[in-house]
Amino acid sequence: MVLQLNGMKKIGIINSGGDCAGLNAVISSLVKCGEPLGYEFYGFERGWEGLLDPMVYRRLDRDAVRGISHLGGTILHTVNRGRFAGKVGSGDKSKIDPDILAMASRNAKKLDLDGFIVIGGDGTLSAALQLAEHGLNIIGVPKTIDNDLGATDKTFGFSTAVQIAVDALDKIHTTATSHERTFLVECMGRHAGWISLYAGLAGSANAILLPEFPFELTDFLDHLRARRASGRMSNVVVVAEGMKLGGKTFTHRAGAHSSETVFGGVSEQLMRTIEHVAPGEFEMRNVVLGHTQRGGSPNSQDRILAKRYGVEALLAYDRGEFGSMVAIRAGRMITTPIAEAVKSLKLVTADNYEFQAAGKLGIYLGSEGAAVPAST
Repeated sequence: MVLQLNGMKKIGIINSGGDCAGLNAVISSLVKCGEPLGYEFYGFERGWEGLLDPMVYRRLDRDAVRGISHLGGTILHTVNRGRFAGKVGSGDKSKIDPDILAMASRNAKKLDLDGFIVIGGDGTLSAALQLAEHGLNIIGVPKTIDNDLGATDKTFGFSTAVQIAVDALDKIHTTATSHERTFLVECMGRHAGWISLYAGLAGSANAILLPEFPFELTDFLDHLRARRASGRMSNVVVVAEGMKLGGKTFTHRAGAHSSETVFGGVSEQLMRTIEHVAPGEFEMRNVVLGHTQRGGSPNSQDRILAKRYGVEALLAYDRGEFGSMVAIRAGRMITTPIAEAVKSLKLVTADNYEFQAAGKLGIYLGSEGAAVPAST
């Protein structure tokens, strides 16, 4: 049993789902901002699992969070599976077992917690909503490197993930040119292609294939052939992992004993399909950036954004704006109901400025976002 210290209100901190750069900066900012206001903090390990039996948590004070803001990952560890899943797939809500919700609520009361600050994406926050129905005070902080939560303009970790992809593209361009090869570079992005779009535009890709924009294989091959006919023998193609090939996304199980669905493998499938349709026409390689985009230290933009989120989440908690998520709109921090925040994903659309710029620069964007004649 945790002892109440000096009558201070106790807040549980939970991060769940995939890790990303900036998580530690949020945790650190919550503690550093909250202690002077009379709060004490307990971090639960491995997401919601740490709140369930057998509980795993630790006291977080200024000493515990000193020097962590520049570190990647999370000191609390995290999982994107378990007994407390609030979403299954894009927009599909999962009803959490009432016994599990009751256990979480009971444990929170056992520790005399006043409430929680929950850091996560639409699945984590959807789960938080169900727990809030048990009377627990909750403030949400958006976390997704995909930058696909519709309620906020930007999420921390996205900028770092894009930069990692751009660094890789810069290197791949040189070897692609040297060998006159076509490289298919697979980036994260299950349902939204923001990482691929931004990285492809910044990294001078010749084509960007997004989940939001289907394409015809013949149309795509015509684009590559047109480049070759004009003397451009190499191609760098950014492929979002959730891109549909023949109307199908490519997923697999994380392991023989895991129920987790993992996206990925579409770049290899596309490479095989091209070779089948146009045998020997293109010398191809595929590169899957995968979890390198999640790892490493946050860049300066993400450190600042994560700290802003942490401070604003604590202040929202202090104001009693429970059931809300902090968000950034037009540069300003606001709060919005969690129920509204998780209603829809923010997807790339044809009227997006970066999407339009890519098209005007001759980058192939799929059949519905066809580029102008190749000039890159």
